[in-house]
Amino acid sequence: MVIITLQRDKCIGCNYCVEMAPVQFQMSKKDGKSVLIHSQNAKGFYTLKSHDHTIVENCELAAKACPIKIISIKET
Repeated sequence: MVIITLQRDKCIGCNYCVEMAPVQFQMSKKDGKSVLIHSQNAKGFYTLKSHDHTIVENCELAAKACPIKIISIKET
């Protein structure tokens, strides 16, 4: 299981996550912040749980590129 979490409220809209992992992230047209596709919101933490381990590499690149470090990835 792969668990990706985005603290969307802290997003500054730099677009690096979309550049690194366009399948998992997109920019909102409403507020210009990042959206973790197919995620569930729990108090500002958007979480995606997936059995697809092929997404890890791109999501790790997105997490490293994020200037405010609001993306986390866990593998179980």
